Amino acid sequence: MASRRSWMDPLSEGEKGGAEWRRPCPDYARELTALERSGRLRERKLYHPSLLDFASNDYLGLAERRKQLRRAVKRLEEYPVHGPRASMLVNGYHPIHEAFENEIAALNGFEAGIVAGSGYLANLALIEALVRKRDHLFIDEEYHASGVMGTELLGGRVSFFRHNDAGELRRLLRSVPADRRVVAVEGVYSMSGDLAAREIFEVAEEEGALLIVDEAHSSGVLGEGLLGIFEHYGIAPQPWHVKMGTLGKAYGSYGAYILASDQIVRYLENRGKPLIYSTAPSVIDTALALENLEWIRRHAPKLRKKIAKRQRIVREMTGIGMESLILPLPVVSNSEALRLQRVLMEEGYLVGAIRQPTVSHPILRVIPRLGTPLKGLRGLFDTLERLW
Repeated sequence: MASRRSWMDPLSEGEKGGAEWRRPCPDYARELTALERSGRLRERKLYHPSLLDFASNDYLGLAERRKQLRRAVKRLEEYPVHGPRASMLVNGYHPIHEAFENEIAALNGFEAGIVAGSGYLANLALIEALVRKRDHLFIDEEYHASGVMGTELLGGRVSFFRHNDAGELRRLLRSVPADRRVVAVEGVYSMSGDLAAREIFEVAEEEGALLIVDEAHSSGVLGEGLLGIFEHYGIAPQPWHVKMGTLGKAYGSYGAYILASDQIVRYLENRGKPLIYSTAPSVIDTALALENLEWIRRHAPKLRKKIAKRQRIVREMTGIGMESLILPLPVVSNSEALRLQRVLMEEGYLVGAIRQPTVSHPILRVIPRLGTPLKGLRGLFDTLERLW
């Protein structure tokens, strides 16, 4: 029997003639054109380092601290292996992973922790693994796209509730039968900067639901020790609480973590597919996050004052009160968002031009992060006022 041709096999001289063998190539030009016409086309860009960065999630400016990087490299050099090599459940689990898990779990008051390759993977693991066949997920309608993608794995076992609406959440919890009920919210919502409503924590407890809190944008920003929304509200972690967060925002590195009871962490080791079947997280990134975690712990009082000062400047110059470090400024159209972003870049400022489907209506997303000078923050708002 003749062997099947691979699409990579070269054509013979005979095939290159009039009866040339061809394979049709999928064409996405129409979709790209539609995205461009609607002002929704996205591109990766290398921005000039001279721009004042008010776009990134590096809330504390730690991604620019070379001293922390050198300390992380020095920590890593104490071990014979510097790469993950395999899944954590094969032999990719490194002492630095374990040290970071123990440190962040202890600081936050949880029994156990587990690292993940990214926040996206952590959310997928939590939702796919914790919501079993006779269970049901109740998720805020503004939850991150990674969680929304996770819901697509659940079939009909999911209900979205209105953003931060504890009353609707309670009604849904009482009306949908399930063996286990799981609620998912964000500590700080990534586009609006809203804090999760305190009442949602109370509803989850009263109704006996497991509560997942995505602290990607609240860890390192909220709370006395900058530990996040639990600390901000004075809520002691309980067995029905699960906290996840990323290392690529306030912690100035890359990766993610999940904190929970020892039982849930052991369960995720056995059922969390993105944790089981992914190569273990980068060891150098975890080492850098561990250095930054310890640095934040030592400098939390000073960092809180710097955060509060930037929030005051925003209030004074725009009249907008902030509880987080995310400022969304509504824009009339996608084209206007892109135009304003371009003009601001010409003036030396970088902000995010966020469009659909990330948000329902376009915004300029401004991050008054600690890595940029106060003079630059004032200059940004002076420029925005002149442009508008």
